[in-house]
Amino acid sequence: MNTIREDIRNIAIIAHVDHGKTTLVDQLLRQSGVFRANQEIAERVMDSNDIERERGITILSKNTAVTYKDTKINIIDTPGHADFGGEVERVLKMVDGVVLVVDAFEGAMPQTRFVLRKALELKLPVVVCINKIDRPEARAEEVIDEVLELFLDLEADDAQLDCPFVFASAKEGTASLDPDVRGKDISPLFETILEYIPAPKGDVEAPTQVLISTIDYNEYVGRIGVGKVSAGKISVNQEAVIVNAHDPEKLQKVKIGKLYEFEGLEKKEVTEASMGSIVAISGISDIHIGDTICDVSSPDPIPFQKISEPTISMDFCVNDSPFAGQDGKYVTSRHLRARLFRELNTDVSLRVEDTDSTDCFKVSGRGELHLSVLIENMRREGYEFAVSKAEVLYKKDEKGKLLEPMEKLYIDVPEAYSGAVIEKLSQRKGELQLMSVSQSGDNHLEFLIPSRGLIGYRGDFLTDTRGNGIMNTSFEGYAPYRGDINYRQQGSLIAFETGESVTYGLFNAQDRGTLFIGPGEKVYAGMVIGENAKDDDIELNVCKTKHLTNTRSSSADEALKLTPPRILSLEQALDYINTDELLEVTPHHLRLRKKILDQRLRKRAAFAKK
Repeated sequence: MNTIREDIRNIAIIAHVDHGKTTLVDQLLRQSGVFRANQEIAERVMDSNDIERERGITILSKNTAVTYKDTKINIIDTPGHADFGGEVERVLKMVDGVVLVVDAFEGAMPQTRFVLRKALELKLPVVVCINKIDRPEARAEEVIDEVLELFLDLEADDAQLDCPFVFASAKEGTASLDPDVRGKDISPLFETILEYIPAPKGDVEAPTQVLISTIDYNEYVGRIGVGKVSAGKISVNQEAVIVNAHDPEKLQKVKIGKLYEFEGLEKKEVTEASMGSIVAISGISDIHIGDTICDVSSPDPIPFQKISEPTISMDFCVNDSPFAGQDGKYVTSRHLRARLFRELNTDVSLRVEDTDSTDCFKVSGRGELHLSVLIENMRREGYEFAVSKAEVLYKKDEKGKLLEPMEKLYIDVPEAYSGAVIEKLSQRKGELQLMSVSQSGDNHLEFLIPSRGLIGYRGDFLTDTRGNGIMNTSFEGYAPYRGDINYRQQGSLIAFETGESVTYGLFNAQDRGTLFIGPGEKVYAGMVIGENAKDDDIELNVCKTKHLTNTRSSSADEALKLTPPRILSLEQALDYINTDELLEVTPHHLRLRKKILDQRLRKRAAFAKK
C-alpha cells in the first residue's frame, strides 16, 4: 500500500561551481532556527574541510536537515566541479526533487548543464533559484530565458518545463517570487520547496529496502553508509542482507548496528526510520556505494547507475631524493599504500593499483583537480612522496584500435585573446566546434579536445588571457587517438650539484631562463630549478660562489640584482612537469626533479630512447 509522508521533503541543491549553493544552504540553516541565537558560526558552514574553505569549492556532497512549518527538509549540498561529478550522480538517487541555483549575471554555465541533465534523466522536478539578484549587473529576465532554453535543449518534459522561479540573494539571506521585488527573508524559497517538491511516496508495510548512495568514514566507527529508506522500515539490531544490482553473487548477512538521521549539522541517533527518511548506518564494515540493504525474506536490489570511470592516472612513489625523510612524518611505501587505500573508503571515483615496483602505486581519478586535492590533503597530513605527470587512461575497441578520453571544453574570453587560445588549443589537438559572442561581448568558444590536451594547459590559458578567461570542461566519452602532443616547448634548468643556492650562481643562471628558486635554498643534483628559454635541458651550478682575489674591481661591490623567482603552486607544478620528471611533495616543500638524477645515466637513457 503506497503512503505519502507529508512531513518530509528530500532535495539536492545543484549548480555550477561558485554560483552560491553552499551560501544558500547556510541561509536555509540559519533561518530555520538550527543555530542558537548566540551561536558563532562560520560562513559556508557546509564546506567542512580546509581545502574546501580555502578554494571556495565543495568537494564532497554533504547532508543536512532543517525543519520548516513541521516539515523536515533533508538537504544535500552537491559539488559543482566536473571532477566530482560522480558525487552528484549518486546523491540524486536519494532525493525527490532538486533546487537548481543559477547566477543572475553568469547565467547557465557548462556544469549547470551537466548536473541538470542528470536530474532531468531521473525525472526529478526542479525549482530554479536565480541567485545573486543583488549584483549590480544582474540580468534576471535574460537568465530565465537561458535556463528555459537549456531545459528545452535537454529535452525536459512539460511538467519539468513548468518549473517555478525564485529570485534570491544568498548573501543577504532574502528571496522573492518577483525579480523586481526584494524579499525580506528566505521563506519564499521554503514555501516553493514545500509546494512543488513532492513528498516521498512508498510502501511503509513492505520489506526493508535502503539504497546506499554515499559513504562517510570515521576513524572511530569505520564506514558509515548513507541512503534513503525506499520501502518499509529499518531498525537497530535488525537482521538484514546486503545485495547489489551490479553484483548478482553478493548476498551478505548483516546486523544493523547504529542508525542516525540528520538534524541541522548533526547526526542524531534513532532506533527506527521508515520509508522516505535519509539515514546513516554504522557497524557494517564491508558496505559500499550501490549496495541495497534488504529484509532477509526479500533480497531485492535497487538498480543503480555505475560510477563514472577515471580518465587520468598518476604514479605516487616513495620519495628517493637526497632530501628524502627530512620533512615528512610518513615516508615509507607501507605508509603510502595504507593512506591511498584508505582514501578508497570515501572516494568512489578513485582507483589505486599496485605496480611492478613495491615503492610505486598507480592512482587514477576523474581529473587533475580530483588528484591534486588528494595530494594536498596527504601533504597536510605529513606524508612525503613523489608524483609523476598525469597521463590519460586509454582503451581499445573491438578491432584493437586505440581510443582516448575526450572533453568538451567551454571558453569565455575577451576577443583580443581568442586568437592565442585557438592557436594553443589546435596545437593540443583541440577542434573548434562553435564560436559566438556572449551577452557580455566576450567570445564564447567550444572545443572537442583529448583529455591529455588539457593536461598542463590551465597555466598557459591564464597567461594567454591575462587572467581574463573562464574555462570549463565536461567529459564527452572515448574517441580514436588523435596523435602525439608536444606538451612543453621549453627545456629545464637543472642543478649540477648538491648544496645551497647562492646569489652569484643564480645571477649567472638567470640569463638562461626563468628561475623557480631564490638564494639560500637547498638543491641537489638533478633537481629542476627553472625553465630554459630554449627547448633543451641545461645543467647549471647555482651553488658556485665568486672566487676572491686580492684586487678589487670598481664594480665588485655593487649588489647583484636577481629577478624574483617564479614560485609554482601545487597545480602549476603538476601542470608543468614533463614526462621524464617528478614532483617531490613534502609538508613544506614542492620540488621539481628529473626521474633519473644522475647526469650520465640520464644521457644514456635519452640516447637509448632515441
